[in-house]
Amino acid sequence: MGQVPTHPLWRPYELVDLEEVAKARLAGPSRPVEVVPYDEGWPSEFARLSSIVRGALGDRVLALEHVGSTAVPGLAAKPVIDADLTVADSGDEATYVSDLEAVGFVLRFREPEWEEHRVFAAEDPRANLHVWSPDSVEARRHAAFRDWLRSHDEDRDAYGALKTELAGRGFGDVMDYNNHKAALVYDLYEKVFADDPAHGHDPQQRGQ
Repeated sequence: MGQVPTHPLWRPYELVDLEEVAKARLAGPSRPVEVVPYDEGWPSEFARLSSIVRGALGDRVLALEHVGSTAVPGLAAKPVIDADLTVADSGDEATYVSDLEAVGFVLRFREPEWEEHRVFAAEDPRANLHVWSPDSVEARRHAAFRDWLRSHDEDRDAYGALKTELAGRGFGDVMDYNNHKAALVYDLYEKVFADDPAHGHDPQQRGQ
């Protein structure tokens, strides 16, 4: 028998290079990390964010998903809505950046080497808007991770407990905080991939 392939959404375990993140940051410092209990108002905040984005971009919005921890009922999270926006070409900033800026978004990160990823910040509602192209692997990963936590309470609670504990350490940079979550996040993705009936997956240990 041949080796079972890795899942098409699999990525190797690695930590973020904080110096490279600093180079990609365009505006404003990272805020201290705060994690709070789940807020029943977060879905409404996403709906408000969606209305603003769709009003600015119209049919240029190919998809707009509520992702991240605020999209998982019962999960402790930073009080910031995370959303994945898909446009025809996230690298073509002329087609969307100025219209988002006109309604209050600020371009915070530009990462052309990572699927032409862009990140905008908003204050009302407080949000991070991640922009991707239609073939983005990372956007599909975000949705798969969210859906797993929505349907697996034990993993949701373990993830929430770790996030709460880490926030108590007083991280001043969210990417440093994310690095400290990375091992558990990787292990949860391994569960997601192993459980997917549409694809075989050969489990990969962290570091391989």
